[in-house]
Amino acid sequence: MMGRPSRMHLPPGVWALGIVSLCMDASSELVHALLPLYVTGVLGAGATVLGLLEGLAEATASIVKVFSGALSDRLGRRKPLVVIGYALAAVTKPVFPLAHSLELVFGARFLDRVGKGIRGAPRDALLAEITTPAQRGAAFGLRQSLDSTGAFIGPLLAVGLMLWLANDVRAVLWAAVVPAALAVIVLTLGVHEPAAVGAHIGRRLHWRDARALGRAYWAVVIGGAVFTLARFSEAFLILHAAALGMGAAYAPLVMVVMSAAYALCAYPAGLWADRGDPRTILACGLGVLVAADLVLARAGGPGVVMLGTALWGVHMGLTQGLLSKLVADAAPSSLLGTAFGLFHLVSGVALLGASVIAGLLWDTHGASVTFLAGAGFAAAAAVLIKCFHPTPAR
Repeated sequence: MMGRPSRMHLPPGVWALGIVSLCMDASSELVHALLPLYVTGVLGAGATVLGLLEGLAEATASIVKVFSGALSDRLGRRKPLVVIGYALAAVTKPVFPLAHSLELVFGARFLDRVGKGIRGAPRDALLAEITTPAQRGAAFGLRQSLDSTGAFIGPLLAVGLMLWLANDVRAVLWAAVVPAALAVIVLTLGVHEPAAVGAHIGRRLHWRDARALGRAYWAVVIGGAVFTLARFSEAFLILHAAALGMGAAYAPLVMVVMSAAYALCAYPAGLWADRGDPRTILACGLGVLVAADLVLARAGGPGVVMLGTALWGVHMGLTQGLLSKLVADAAPSSLLGTAFGLFHLVSGVALLGASVIAGLLWDTHGASVTFLAGAGFAAAAAVLIKCFHPTPAR
């Protein structure tokens, strides 16, 4: 059994999972930073197709998380599924530079997100199990901060390599293979499950288990879905910067700025989450998102887009780790994997809807209307926070 480390002394497994997230996100975001321009510029697809691609990719990951989370509860083991998920994502990375059609890009993106779905819920459940409840905000915040640091490094590498390789997108995409492989190695060697995880081996899981999750848990799920509807894929931030004059080689800097703001805010926000009122933190996050959307809607050049993007990253840092902590606190320990899987499923469907709506608005009314609509959704979500009452289940 694990001891009772202080909030500021997190277990080594938390750091290892954070480094794994850093490496894989550096790989994935290198690809993601170039994908919007590749899909719309090289392959000739529209913003609606991009929104559909990104929304379906994330929704796929969310659906898979339900089954992987429930399976990890039944097996009583998290790590094997986490390794499989990261390994699948790693083997898809060479497909992107080899792709010569939209169908292959869709296929690679789909399999990459399946890998994310397989690992997501078991990883979050494992993180909750290797920490005490008093540490969870800090633990999820730290992992998210390191994850976002990877998301900062990946696009920065994309910019440097695009300049060095004269905008050869395919050549740059090959660089994503290395950090993805490193993530799998660190995970395999550096993360160990606590012995207590095996306590529920062999228990049969049924859909009626959802009733056992409790009202507090479902309040978090519904709240998370409403908050997710207020934002859409960050791919639209890159498109916006490019449309306002940012060159293809520099467009990934949009993700660098967002990820830097995300990384800087996530861990302090996690510490705040261990002490503060979640409704206050979520309200602050949504207020920042409204400001970001308004700035982006009025942007007349790439510099203003960068300001709005930084605010977008602050919003993510304030809200994402907190929601994971609330799930862990509200769910029974025997159903942690299932709880995270269902949470991510509902949030993923909401993100799919938000991204498709954003793509349609973009193609029919332009960027300004798209971001103004996002501000409206965020403001509406902020009003609903008064009805949000998450309480721990144990």
